[in-house]
Amino acid sequence: MDFKQYIADIPDFPQEGILFRDITPLMADGKAFHEACAKLVDFATKVGAEVIIGPESRGFIFGCPVAYELGIGFVPVRKPGKLPRETISVKYDLEYGSNELHVHADAIQKGQKVLIIDDLLATGGTVDATIQIVKQLGGEVVGCAFLIELAALKGRELLKDYEVFTLMSY
Repeated sequence: MDFKQYIADIPDFPQEGILFRDITPLMADGKAFHEACAKLVDFATKVGAEVIIGPESRGFIFGCPVAYELGIGFVPVRKPGKLPRETISVKYDLEYGSNELHVHADAIQKGQKVLIIDDLLATGGTVDATIQIVKQLGGEVVGCAFLIELAALKGRELLKDYEVFTLMSY
């Protein structure tokens, strides 16, 4: 399936000079969404994932169906103040500022094989912060999977120690 035909290009969003790759048409098409999730399931199976972790919010959209299909858990990575129990956090820099991610302190068990799923690999800041969280909790990152990679932003270089899977690259 050519997943790119389900991606809408939105110029000058969220600011002038940015070409935004909108995944909502892919999500709205049942066949394309199912096929994308099936490819992610195949990768998760290949790397032996025991739990899926996904950053807010699009990591939830793709990580949850994968975890469900495999009968394994899903761990949400949230912004500050969104999780009700004890959390650990990591601060990191973005293209347009900084951010902070939180995970429940008991979300991942020592030695657990963790697959990170998100919609987009750009500079790699969010996924690198997620990797730091997994390591703090004693988990083992077995791979990182994305719908889209923006290759020119070189986020893959930050992930050189991990197996990276993407459905499409721009």
